Amino acid sequence: MDPALLPDDLAPGDRALARADWSDVAVRRVPDPDDPDFPLAYEHLWAEFGARLEMERRVVIRDRLAWDPTRPVDASALAYELLVLRRAGAVAALRDHTAVVRLDARGRPRPGPVVVHLSHALVAAPYRGSGLAGWLRALPLQAARRCAAAAGVAPETPVVLVAEMEPPDTAEPGRGARLRSYERAGFQKLDPAAAPYAQPDFRPADAWPGGVPEALPLALVLRRVGREGEDEMPAGEVGAVVDAIYAVYGVHAPAAALGPLRAEAARWTARRARFRLLPPTS
Repeated sequence: MDPALLPDDLAPGDRALARADWSDVAVRRVPDPDDPDFPLAYEHLWAEFGARLEMERRVVIRDRLAWDPTRPVDASALAYELLVLRRAGAVAALRDHTAVVRLDARGRPRPGPVVVHLSHALVAAPYRGSGLAGWLRALPLQAARRCAAAAGVAPETPVVLVAEMEPPDTAEPGRGARLRSYERAGFQKLDPAAAPYAQPDFRPADAWPGGVPEALPLALVLRRVGREGEDEMPAGEVGAVVDAIYAVYGVHAPAAALGPLRAEAARWTARRARFRLLPPTS
């Protein structure tokens, strides 16, 4: 079933969007790699993110489309979605994301939130500033609920939406605009001084310079749904969020690329009991 635009899912700073008329917007979930919207969506996302080494190879996205949260992968229930938004029939926006429920050895949900890893979001130039970005931030909550139900998660379990983002840079105005948009919506940034998160190298091993993967340092920008006003996050929850992101990457990333990042994350999440949450533009 295709997702709908649900006003109750909008982030606090995006809720005014519910007053506008969105009846000409259609949301479609790409069901499989043979669907004609798959090459369209992938090529648009690759053109935007590929040169920055922030987009996975086509074969990875093809495999993710087959993930079914009722069939766990490496001790995680995973629900990947690639969405195409059309306005009056024209492609207006794209996004992809993965909902994650971490499982124990018996297949039961582990303690911690349901996490949705927000991979990529792209609004076509003619529609920027229209408010579609707010809906791109809200739509992943439906994947969270679908994955949680499939994995048998308790209804009161919290949800965390998390995106990896580059730090502010005056030489990159688009980056600053994106961070300001998430900040206005009510997202927060995990203090990067205490949380030196890094994304694994997406390239195949034979493309690593000197045979060594190059991790990409990024900040984690997140929405703790229903808890947006809190200014700290417990270390255990931080660790669960990072573990969920790496569970998504771990299906395809070589151990040489992801293993050192997992080990480093275990070290920095153990250094303190709580982490500060900051404005994304800081």
